Amino acid sequence: MTVLSPPLNTKRGMPVTIITGFLGSGKTTLLNHILSNNKDLKVAVLVNEFGDINIDGQLLVTMDEDMVELSNGCICCTINDDLVDAVYRVMERDDRVDYLVIETTGVADPLPIMLTFLGTDLRDLTRLDSIITMVDAETFTPDHFESEAALKQITYADVTIVNKVDLASSDQVEKLEDYLGTVKEGARILHSQQGQVPLPLILDVGYNNPESYAKLVQEEIEQTAHDQHHGHEHHGHEHHGHEHHGHAHHHHGHEHHEHHHHHSAHLDNDGFVSIAFESDRPFHIKKFEHFLQNELSKNVFRAKGILWFEESELRNIFQLSGLRFSIDGEEWRTPPRNQLVFIGRHLNGDDIRQQLTACLA
Repeated sequence: MTVLSPPLNTKRGMPVTIITGFLGSGKTTLLNHILSNNKDLKVAVLVNEFGDINIDGQLLVTMDEDMVELSNGCICCTINDDLVDAVYRVMERDDRVDYLVIETTGVADPLPIMLTFLGTDLRDLTRLDSIITMVDAETFTPDHFESEAALKQITYADVTIVNKVDLASSDQVEKLEDYLGTVKEGARILHSQQGQVPLPLILDVGYNNPESYAKLVQEEIEQTAHDQHHGHEHHGHEHHGHEHHGHAHHHHGHEHHEHHHHHSAHLDNDGFVSIAFESDRPFHIKKFEHFLQNELSKNVFRAKGILWFEESELRNIFQLSGLRFSIDGEEWRTPPRNQLVFIGRHLNGDDIRQQLTACLA
């Protein structure tokens, strides 16, 4: 397997790669691949929550509640309300960091994140190297998601990784590539299974051209100044294009609740919502299986969380993408409880809450 090691071209600031892609396309799997094969490269990864990165046995020491150091020298840092603050937290560390990788949420428009690096003080400290967009070869079709976010992710991609090619026919992959070419002329396309791509093809490649976004940066700055003058918060910078799924896991005062996250304006138009559910009671396995197979809304594209079953002593990691789901057991390190997040279009939170409550033992 190809590995990446120093030295990198850091003359123009710390290189930054942004990983985007629709719900369930394989962003976290690609992150794990990068962290497992970076050799001596010190990588900092910015995510919404640590739970999104399943790095078995690599967590070494918690530095504070927003940053974790890994045994291979890499660090993971949470993005709370401000992407710029998260980047500064990484750069102010005593230990060197060679590379910065950012994972966006599946329904995020990458443009506000790009503009954060091109239109703020970060432009003098960092170098936006590439935008990587993951696409699920098995489930992606031009009209499947009807999502402006999915189209923008492809449009702004410097590298498009067609993932899960082992689950799709060669004809299906060919048609997808033809479609990608109509959205972005001359798109750089790589194939992967489980996010396995040679790192020199995606890191420190110098594909991003900031000059091509100069007009967008200026428009964004002018729009922000206009909104601040009129007392309005500009949606595009509200949370730099990020949903905060991690927030759903810190409300322990309720047995379950619905939590709608902040979106940039186009996501409101897309109709995406994120529904969170928590309970201090366990699920009954048969009831939960029935819910997944017979009751779960077809508008749910992605779900994830921690499951506690009455019949199991294990902490069950739950991942759902489209029609596929997996449940993997491990030992509990905290008191058991259920924590789930469902992401999709036009979801009815009350219905999902009632269905899940009915699954409790």
